[in-house]
Amino acid sequence: MSTVVSNYIVIAAVAACVTVLTVPIFKVIASTRGYMTPPNERTAHSSPTPSIGGGAMFLGFLVGFFAAWTTGWFEPSFSGTSEPIAVLACASMAYFVGVVDDVRDISAPAKTAGLVLAASLLAFGGISLLVFRVPFAGVTILTPDLGFLLSVLWLLGMANALNFIDGLDGLAAGIVGIGAIAFFLYSTRLLEEGLLLDSNIGPLITALVIGCCVGFLPWNVHPAKIFMGDGGALLLGSLMAASTMAVGGRADNPFSGQTFFFYAPLVIPLLILGVPIVDTIFAILRRLVTRQGIATADMGHLHHRLIRLGHGHRRSVNILWAWTALLSGIVLWPVYNEGAGDAIVPTVVVALSILLVVSFRPGLGRGRLANDARAVDRSNVLDLSDPKFRRDADDDRASSRR
Repeated sequence: MSTVVSNYIVIAAVAACVTVLTVPIFKVIASTRGYMTPPNERTAHSSPTPSIGGGAMFLGFLVGFFAAWTTGWFEPSFSGTSEPIAVLACASMAYFVGVVDDVRDISAPAKTAGLVLAASLLAFGGISLLVFRVPFAGVTILTPDLGFLLSVLWLLGMANALNFIDGLDGLAAGIVGIGAIAFFLYSTRLLEEGLLLDSNIGPLITALVIGCCVGFLPWNVHPAKIFMGDGGALLLGSLMAASTMAVGGRADNPFSGQTFFFYAPLVIPLLILGVPIVDTIFAILRRLVTRQGIATADMGHLHHRLIRLGHGHRRSVNILWAWTALLSGIVLWPVYNEGAGDAIVPTVVVALSILLVVSFRPGLGRGRLANDARAVDRSNVLDLSDPKFRRDADDDRASSRR
């Protein structure tokens, strides 16, 4: 098993090296072609920033994938199966949809249609949900039609969850990277226990995701020199959907942590986004009642809330990284200790989730907003009174790609 894990680590390193070395290429392309994300009242950056960094991650994935294919280390995963082609086709389509949206802005229905096509390519190639895990209710065996539908919905949910979380420098790449490491450790544990076939491509996909995130982070931590854009976010989301379906969506064998790691790539971003999502819904309703414009700027978003609590941009991201790592570590403990502590895991997970929500609940520190805003480093928070940052609803488009 140590040799197999070492092979995965080498492939992840290849993906990381290609990603980190090719980012400057995409910075130059973005600067010369004008593929930049301008700052506005809803974003945390203060100068136009390249927005097509996902291209470097895509190249890292491709080179790492073909390296794994040609070395022969993962022969069972590549011989006699269409799954590798399905993964390539799905990842390529998801990235294509995202990068087109980065440079041209496409409609939400068009983006959804592209992701449905990506998920369909994956399912037709052999990677789809055969079983579906319902928390505290066991496993449901799926019919082919229902399995295909849920597989498409699974990829759509995963891709959009990871896209939405890309709101602070390094947040999405860090959380996906941490989650992928935990999922990789879980997958290798299943291999050790004989609950996962050597031909399963899921661990390899996860190793490539780790490599792409590790290679991209040096360029993306605050202050970010480049953003992954929709291209990178949809790529990572589709790959994590493929790996979770390959590992957790096929076997009904009971094993500690299966339900958590099946849902983790989807649920963790939603938990982190839960507070700003609820806050945004109430803000829209409040503005409708008071007959204000829906796009009226405020400082109720996640990064503003963390800064009001006394955290800077970098520390805010570190808090959410640490929360993700702690949550994953708690569930990994019984996985590697023969189920010891299984009973307390749900309680601890719920407690951590409640703590996160309560800490960032809407309205917390709102009374101190005026005083805190004057004390915050202007490199982290924009001056919302500056007319150049008062934009129309169309500016939401630029910030959503963060």
